[in-house]
Formats: sequence, structure tokens, C-alpha cells
Amino acid sequence: MVRSVSNFGLSVVNIYFKDGVDIYFARQLVNQRLQEAREKIPKGFGEPQMGPISTGMGMVLFYYLDDETGRYSLEELRSIQDWLIKFQLQTVPGVTEVLGIGGYEKQYHVVIEPDALLRYDLTINDLIEKIRANNLNIGAQFIEKGAEEYIVRSLGLASSADDLKDIVLKSFDGIPVYLKDVAQIEVGGAVRRGLQTRNGTGEIVAGQVIKLFGENSSRVIQHVEERLEKINKILPPGVKIVPYYDQKSLVDACIGTITSALLQGIGLVVLVLFAFMGSVRPSLVVALSIPFSVLFAFILMKYFGLSANLMSLGGLAIAIGMMVDGAIVMVENVDRAFHSKVGTTSRRRLVIDACSVVGKPIVFAISIIIIVFVPLFTLHGVEGKTFRPLAYTVAMAMSGSLVFALLLAPVLSYLVMRPSSGGWVTNLSQGTIGRLQDGYRPVVAFFVGHRMIATGIALILMICGVLVLPRLGSEFTPRLQEGSIILRLTMAPSISLKESKRVTMLVEKRIMKVPEVKEVVSRIGRGEVGAHTDPINSAEMYIVLRPKEQWRSAKTQGKITEVIRREIGEVPGVLMNFTQPIEMTIDELLEGVRAELAIKLFGDDLALLKKGADEIAGIVRKVHGAADVQVEQVSGTPQLLIRIDRKAIARYGINVSDVQEVIRAAVGGEIAGQIFEGIRRFNVVARYAPKYRASKEVIGNILISAPGGLKVPLSQLAEIQEVIGPRQITRENSQRFISIQCNVLGRDIDSFVKDAQRAIDKEVSLPSGYLVTWGGQFKLQQEANKRLGLVVPVILLAVFVLLYSSFNSVKNTLLILLNIPLALVGGVLGLWIAGEHLSVPASVGFIALFGIGLQNGMVFVNYMNQLVKEGLSVDEASINGALMRLRPVLMTACTTALGLIPLLLSHGTGSEVQRPLATVVIGGLMTSTLLTLLVLPALYKWFAETRGPGMNSPDVVQDGN
Repeated sequence: MVRSVSNFGLSVVNIYFKDGVDIYFARQLVNQRLQEAREKIPKGFGEPQMGPISTGMGMVLFYYLDDETGRYSLEELRSIQDWLIKFQLQTVPGVTEVLGIGGYEKQYHVVIEPDALLRYDLTINDLIEKIRANNLNIGAQFIEKGAEEYIVRSLGLASSADDLKDIVLKSFDGIPVYLKDVAQIEVGGAVRRGLQTRNGTGEIVAGQVIKLFGENSSRVIQHVEERLEKINKILPPGVKIVPYYDQKSLVDACIGTITSALLQGIGLVVLVLFAFMGSVRPSLVVALSIPFSVLFAFILMKYFGLSANLMSLGGLAIAIGMMVDGAIVMVENVDRAFHSKVGTTSRRRLVIDACSVVGKPIVFAISIIIIVFVPLFTLHGVEGKTFRPLAYTVAMAMSGSLVFALLLAPVLSYLVMRPSSGGWVTNLSQGTIGRLQDGYRPVVAFFVGHRMIATGIALILMICGVLVLPRLGSEFTPRLQEGSIILRLTMAPSISLKESKRVTMLVEKRIMKVPEVKEVVSRIGRGEVGAHTDPINSAEMYIVLRPKEQWRSAKTQGKITEVIRREIGEVPGVLMNFTQPIEMTIDELLEGVRAELAIKLFGDDLALLKKGADEIAGIVRKVHGAADVQVEQVSGTPQLLIRIDRKAIARYGINVSDVQEVIRAAVGGEIAGQIFEGIRRFNVVARYAPKYRASKEVIGNILISAPGGLKVPLSQLAEIQEVIGPRQITRENSQRFISIQCNVLGRDIDSFVKDAQRAIDKEVSLPSGYLVTWGGQFKLQQEANKRLGLVVPVILLAVFVLLYSSFNSVKNTLLILLNIPLALVGGVLGLWIAGEHLSVPASVGFIALFGIGLQNGMVFVNYMNQLVKEGLSVDEASINGALMRLRPVLMTACTTALGLIPLLLSHGTGSEVQRPLATVVIGGLMTSTLLTLLVLPALYKWFAETRGPGMNSPDVVQDGN
């Protein structure tokens, strides 16, 4: 896809390639086409060039210069930024570019008096050429002097304003005319299209560090911070660099949240193991599967180049409870064998027999858990990059747990475990399990004898899930609270930079009244080309919050945003949009807007596009949940339009280029050379004095030289008008469009879009050829759901085949698969009770439930089949199997649930994304465990194979009936 934005003095073209295309190959392709485009661009329309080797997520650190003394001007601070700090930071490994904004770029201004030019019969072009001709060095090869060689150099560069003043323009009646006779030479700042302010107190100079594509952000930021410490030591006294935003802080906060939840989950799982096993030895064997599986996953992550981030570590947190499931089944079976057959068989044979019985179900169960995560591997684009790391780490950790369960658990059980000596802990645990079994026996016996009641309970649960499901909202992912807020101000297209600064500082002062706000740093317009294309009527405010423990008026970032909204109130002529740094960047990469929902209206006529977009925006504002609704500004920019009269210039023999060159130099300014100050170089810009270019009338008085020496005012050669012109033009795949952006508050984005679409379809009538599309977070959600909708049924079919190959029974397979719908019901009810929406993280939770439910069902059915083979009736096998599997089923359910409890209760950065997943799994485990312990034994008789290889003879089974 190709998307372009064109506004005053700048056009930016963004080219999007398919995921996986090598960036250097892509740049080579673009460079080839760029050469063709360069030849077709008319002279004077600019020179196209590619941006740095980075991505939209490459702006990793922002900083500003703090002048504690107040002695340095904005011009001096900008020179420090451009010629000291920038040069030092660009050598940091992983940094591809450093951009500056704010202050004034130093220039030498040649401020021309047009009356003096007229007096000495000079033109502005003559003056510019004379400056260029008197500001150069040359080399003249070398001369030989004896046995030595001398390089010949001629120095003629101007090194100061005095050198410029003494440039001779011409000789008038034998008297030289100097540049100082027709112009004032002064040091000033370049024309600005942007600036930075802070805390409503004044302007600052700032910089942005952009990392090289493919580099680790945290590592690059660390290197930059180390270099900043060194640079601070060599800065002028009283000046220091203050970083105010970096991506590393968010990464560290997310990793800290997930690591804390991971450690807490491990602790809870170990406590559950100890409580259920009743002995340190078997608990230790099972618990060792956690570090083994985690380290196994880390080794594979290193091998495959997978970084530790919110999602990859989140995958480990999800798998904490599941990592021990295989070891639990293995060790519990060994422990039970030690208690029931000790003294009759050697300990080695007991371990081998106990492990052999459950080995195959464990292999299939863990394999199925890994397989059910395959849908996440198939996700593409943003959703794939977001959730594939989670699937990778789950698969790696579960593979490690399988290796441990099959190879290490039996060995450790033989070496570590002993028949229980009956200590008080063991007695307490066995007593607890015994009481649970005593209470469980009549319940399971009742359901086995009254199967229709069990079926009714299952149906009631499923009906509840079906009724609740439509009440759940839908979204791509919950909003990650990054800890920093961005407020974007969009002002009138006609506003000046000075007025933009005043309005922005007014808003900054209001924001600083909120006690949770540490500082506000705002960027108005754009600085150096490369990072932003914003016009001067756009301000981007970084609101840096204090640490959470210092929050008083609000406890969540969302509430703080509401407080800020109230404190700002209404600002006349200003549209506001609240977002976050990473969120804004992703939204902009997705659709070119900086909000979570983008509505695009495609068409040809700009006036019709504007009219249709305004109608759509008006309707969207009325939909419940709409916030920060804005229509892209495509017009409203005042222009002084100079339209050359070709017949008039023909009468005087003047070319169009003659007129245009004078206008460009006199009004806009022309670079006439550079002055070097050591390694620093500053442009020399020639331009009329401000009073000769400040209005339509004085610009009309600019004189144009005609052949023969005649001077003709511009007003006689052109029509000069004040008009309203376009502000910017956006295109996508060569089609013009206008965007309407908005955020959604207080409801899910899916239902919001559906309501808005119905309202627009009903009330807006668009001409033929005009198309409305919906994008942003909503589009990501639709694409993820579409992909999962295609892949999940295929995976379920694969699971069915695996189960059938394991049990060689369609009935057994269907009984195990019954775990899935009731597990899903629990997940749906959990989301509804918690007030969460259906999202991709929630879908990941449902996928995890598939594996957990199937694992419990497999072990349960396999054991009941074994009891039937041993001669028990189906009813007896159902009851006894349920009693014997009570402890491992409860253990696996509790370890998985408690392993996720820290994620469910966490309020740290990044917990918002993981909470729906934990909610689904914990809710699903409740209903899945209920099914496994009550409904599955009751229904086993209907799904048991009464005939077939390895089963009892019909009369034995008949007796059991």
C-alpha cells in the first residue's frame, strides 16, 4: 500500500510492504522508482529523498535541553543541539538519526533594502550572485620548489558578518558599492514551521532519537542514556539534557508487571502442590518442572531470536499452571502406587508401571495443548506480531514440560520419592483428600445414577452462555495504559505559529494544575523533516505522569484523563484528541490517523469529500461512546495567490522565471552561501526587509527588471489575491480520501461501529463512486476474528483425529470434546461478570481452555477405560475413576487457576492486556472442572465402548450395567 500526505512545503509518501520483506531490498526497489520519479518532477518542486532506515516505531527517546541559568538564547541552545549533542548521539550503535526541533537554527541574514537596490541599479539576483562569487575557496594543484611540493590553495570564504559586509557589488562612478550599502547583515534564526514548549512557561529546544531498523529498543535506549551522561559533562555550564519520554520505560514496566505475576503464580502453584501432595518429596518433583520448562523455553527463545516482552513472558505466565500438569499426573500416579502396592513390588517396578499407564495420555494431552495454539501462529500483520510470541512461548514451555514429565519426572520420582511415613503433614493432606472424596462419592454416585440431571445441568450452563454471549462487547485488545498521555490539539487552519504557541501554552498551564501530572512537553508543527509532517495548527502534547504511588485524585490512567479533560474545559476553536505514545504510533501506521477508529471517505471531488465527511462526523458524534471526533482538515488555509499575467510580461519581454525568482528570493528568501565556524556551518540567506514583504500591497510594489533596464512593479505583471486554499491532500493507493477519526469511550468498539454504520447507511447518501471504509483497531479485530474463524475449526478437526487415534473410539472422543463447550461457557460468564469484552487476548484464553479441558478429559476417560478393562462395571468404573482422579483433576485446575490469579488481580502496566485472558481461563476452569468431576462420569456410560479390542466381554459389562 502507498499512502501520501501533501501540505505546505512538504510531501511525505509512506510505502507499506508485506510482512517479512527485507527492508534493504525494499529500499532498493523504492530507490529505483525514486530515480524515475526524480526525472519527472519539475525543477523547483523539490528533491525527493528516502527517510532513515527505521520504522514508525523507531522514535525511541525524546529529550529537551534545560537551561538552569537562563543565560542562553534559543538560538544558542539549538546550535548546541545540532552541532554537539546530535553529532555525539549519531555515533551510538543502533541510532540511525537524531532530529531537532525548537529554538532557532542560526543563519546570517542579508536584509535587503529595495530602495538601495534601485538607487544603485542592482537587482536582488545580482546581489545573490555577488555573495556566491565572493564566498568560496579553490584549489590550484601544486608547485614544485626544489625537492619539495607545495599545495596551492586560495582562501576566499567569508568567516564572519564583517566579511559579508565588505563584499563589493559594483563600482558606481569609481566608488565601490558594498553589500552593507544596500543591506543589513545580522545573525538570526531560520524560518520555523514548528517549535516546542514546556509546562506553559516558554519555549525549549528538544531532540528525538530514532533507532535503526531491527535493533533492540531497550538496548539502544540504554546506550543512548549512557552517552547522554557523558554529553552532559561537556555541555556549557548550566545546560543539561533531560529525557522526558522513552519506550524503555514502558517495556520495563510491562516486563516488571508480568515478571511479578509470573513469580507470584509460581509461588501459588508450589503451595497448591504441597497442600495436595501432602509431602515435600513429590511436591518438589512436580515443582521442578516449572524452572525446567521456563529455562527450556528461554533456551529456545534465544535460539529463535525471540525477545522477552509483554506477550512472550505473558505466554509463560499463562503456561505456569499447565507446565506442572503432566508432572502432576505422573507423580500422583507414582505416589498412589507407593501407597497401594508398597511391599509387594520393587520400587523401581512400581515407578515404571505407574508412569507407563499415564505416559501415553500425557503425551497426547500436552501435544493437544500445543496444537490448539496453532491458530495464533497463523495470525498476520499487527495481530500476528502481537500474539505470535505468546503462542511460541506457550508451545516452548509445554514442550519443556513434556520432556520433564516423560524423562525426568520418573527418574526423580524413583530417586526422591519414598512410601509415606505418615507424618502430620501427610496425614493432614491425606485427611483433607479423604474428606473431599467422602463428600464427593455420594455426589458423583447420584449423578451416575441420574444421568439426565447431569445432562440438564450441562444444558443449563450452555444456555446461560448462549444468552450472555450477545451481551459481551468486542474489541481488538484492551487499551494498554502506557503511563504517558498524549493530547493532540488541532486548531484553525489559518492560525499563525505565534498564536498556536499561545493556545498550546494556555492548555499546558491548565494541565499542570492536575496533581498527578509531572510535566507537559508540547511539539507544535514540525521540526527537521523525517519524523512528523504536522502543520503549525497541530500540537502534540506529551503529558508525563508521576509514579502511581503519588496519584491522589484518580487511581487509574483513564480516570486521570477524565480529570485532565475537565480541567482543560472548552478551548474555542480547538479540537482535542487523547491518546498514548505507542498507541498513537500504531494507529497512525495502520490508517494514517492518530485515533483508534478511522473512517475513510474515498472520492475525487474535494468539495464533495468535505461535505460527506462533515455529515458522517455529525452522525458519529451522536453515537453513544464517541469521543474526540475530528474530520481531517483539507481546506481553510489563507493564501496570497500571485497569478502571473502572461500577456503583461510579454509586453515587457519578461520571462515567467524572471518573475518567480524575484518573488522567491524577495519574499521567501534565497540561500546565497554558507559561513563556516569550525565544523559548524550556517546558511547565508538574502531576503527583503520585513516591511517590504509584509502585505499584499507592498509585495505588489516589488520591482521586476525588464530588458533594457526598465523596472516594472509586480502588481502590473500579475494578479495578487487573498484566497482560501487547501491545507493538505491525502491519498491511498493513488486515490484521494478524507478521514474521520474518533476514539471510543465507555463501550466496546465493535458494537459502536455497528451502530455508527447503521446510522450512516440510513442518513448519508453519497454520490456514485464514493466509498466509505472502516479501519484502525476495528479492522485489526475483524481480520484476527476472520483468521481464527477459519483456522480454529481445522484445528478442532485435527484434535478429533488425534483423540480418535489415541482411544480408537468415536464415543470416547466425543465425550472428551464435550469438555470444550462447557469450558467456553465458563469463560463467557467470567468475561461478563468481570465486565470485560471479547478480544484477541480473550480468544487466546479460550484457546488455552481447549487444551486444558481436553487434557483433563483425556486422563479421566483413559483411567475409566482402564478400570473397565480390569473388570469393573461401567458404573463402578465411573465412580471409582472419578474418586481416583479427584486429586489430580483438582490439582491441575487449581495450579492453572492460581497461576493466573496474579494476572487477574494485577493493576500494573500491561495487566490490561493479560486480564481478559486470565478471566477466561479461570472462569472456564470452573465449569470445565465441574463437567469433568460430575457430568463426565455420569455420561461415561453412554459414551463407553462396550465392545472392541481390549475391552471386557459383553457379559462382564452387562453385569456392570
